[in-house]
Amino acid sequence: MADSREKKQIPLRLSAKLYDALAAWAEDDFRSVNGQIEYLLTECVRQRKKNGKYVPEHLDEPPELDI
Repeated sequence: MADSREKKQIPLRLSAKLYDALAAWAEDDFRSVNGQIEYLLTECVRQRKKNGKYVPEHLDEPPELDI
């Protein structure tokens, strides 16, 4: 049985624009980029558990980012 504090490593590819936006946001929040991504994913899962809905309506469509 895996320890709930154990961290999994996953490969993740991001566009340069998205990475730069996340890096700037992470810096504003005094987090690493990895920590920021983990925080954002945790908040999305928490929100879904709270209201039973996914944050985006269409998960299979890439987001339109104006950054």
